[in-house]
Amino acid sequence: MPSLDEALRQAGEFGRFQRRVFLLLCLTGITFAFLFVSVVFLGPRPDHYWCRGPSAAALAERCGWSAEEEWNRTAPEAPEPHDHGSCQRYLLEAANGSAGQAGALSCADPLAAFPNRSAPLVPCQGGWRYAQSHSTIVSEFNLVCAKAWMLDFTQAILNLGFLAGAFTLGYAADRYGRLVIYLISCFGVGLTGIVVAFAPNFPVFVIFRFLQGVFGKGTWMTCYVIVTEIVGSKQRRIVGIVIQMFFTLGIIILPGIAYFIPNWQGIQLAITLPNFLFLLYYWVVPESPRWLITRKKGEKALKILRSIAKCNGRYLSSNFSEITVTDEEVSNPSFLDLVRTPQMRKCTLILMFAWFTSAVVYQGLVMRLGIIGGNLYIDFFISGVVELPGALLILLTIERFGRRLPFAVSNVVAGVACLVTAFLPEGIPWLRTTVATLGRLGITMAFEIVYLVNSELYPTTLRNFGVSLCSGLCDFGGIIAPFLLFRLAAIWLELPLIIFGVLASLCGALVMLLPETKGIALPETVEDVEKLGSPYSYTCGRKRKGQVSSSRL
Repeated sequence: MPSLDEALRQAGEFGRFQRRVFLLLCLTGITFAFLFVSVVFLGPRPDHYWCRGPSAAALAERCGWSAEEEWNRTAPEAPEPHDHGSCQRYLLEAANGSAGQAGALSCADPLAAFPNRSAPLVPCQGGWRYAQSHSTIVSEFNLVCAKAWMLDFTQAILNLGFLAGAFTLGYAADRYGRLVIYLISCFGVGLTGIVVAFAPNFPVFVIFRFLQGVFGKGTWMTCYVIVTEIVGSKQRRIVGIVIQMFFTLGIIILPGIAYFIPNWQGIQLAITLPNFLFLLYYWVVPESPRWLITRKKGEKALKILRSIAKCNGRYLSSNFSEITVTDEEVSNPSFLDLVRTPQMRKCTLILMFAWFTSAVVYQGLVMRLGIIGGNLYIDFFISGVVELPGALLILLTIERFGRRLPFAVSNVVAGVACLVTAFLPEGIPWLRTTVATLGRLGITMAFEIVYLVNSELYPTTLRNFGVSLCSGLCDFGGIIAPFLLFRLAAIWLELPLIIFGVLASLCGALVMLLPETKGIALPETVEDVEKLGSPYSYTCGRKRKGQVSSSRL
């Protein structure tokens, strides 16, 4: 009785049908990238902000000052040179509520006349003003001064949604099917994204941003699985890397969208509404035949395989009227299974740290573009273009040098680049940009390689669970990253780079302790994993145990 892989080889492992489905699902990577890094354009730090007291507001209105003129004439100086605003205002009102000192001022006073007097400074209780041409979530919800941490929280809550989605929708996709969860997730991203755009207050914004993260992770996770399950084993590694290039394409496109849309609500809608178009995939993307086999639905799997063969100009012979379906019962894995034996324990702990590091450094470097000044749109575009060679370099190196060395080198390059950039003088921007670009390229490669290495170091019985658990540290790193970046940058702008550099360099050293998997068949048991890196490593697959039953078309 033929297996699914044999039937797929007969139908075509990467024919016209798979190429069409692959291209369509790759578009999900673009929209997921929009969601992943959108905070950079939804909440950029304003050029200037200040607290506007009632007397200063009346004077500005009477004099017809622009926002910039009002800033220069009425706002106290920022306490630190790198600050973009002050969290206090001048108390110019008299005790009886009259205009006080402000009433004696003329619109013709010199620029320095208004603030340069003995009026006391008091904390701001509202009335924030922003010197910028368009609205952001910072100006919408006044996320400055005592509320500045709430901007960090908006990105952290999104990553918390990713973490929740990885476990809930990952489980649902295994139980109810890849395609149905993909379509539900696309609808969920679109619906929650619209609510986010029109959120009447910050709590509603946060709640639905969390839910958008849950469904967003569902779209990315399920599309990735469908793509890798409908192609042959030889093409699986390539399509897994290429689909991540579409994520990079989304990063390249996003600054163009943000540049032409003048407010955060418009940007939010522009990156959200395309998800509804993916609902049309119901008619063109099939359920994963591999999932159908695991659910003992061989007849449906064969029907899909015949459709694939027909589209590819192939034909399934009568030998494929039956297909092998496993009858063995798989036990539920636990975390203890991942750390019970020495090799498994070492791999699990190092991979968890690698996922965490990749997320912290990658997201940190992306969000850092929003606080270092310069042209945000051009800098973000260039940083996205820099990521494209990463996939090509991976394809050129992992088969020649193995997985471990490129994995380690990419982390070390990212770490050293971050450390060097932190101490380069600001007078040579071209050199700072070049070194920072190398760092971005390095961490991008590390992020993409960890996907591959993680799946190759776990046995079949623990692979899905192990990858889900370890990649959960990626989302945890994403929760930590915004607080690490914005709070440390408030102390010293380059301090986050030092933290990123230490983490990535340490990760580069640790991954050299992992066993090499180049040319080694995927392990099927824990015993196979324990033999990795030893002279007893095997180079061919073994037959899986278990009885088989047939399903007829």
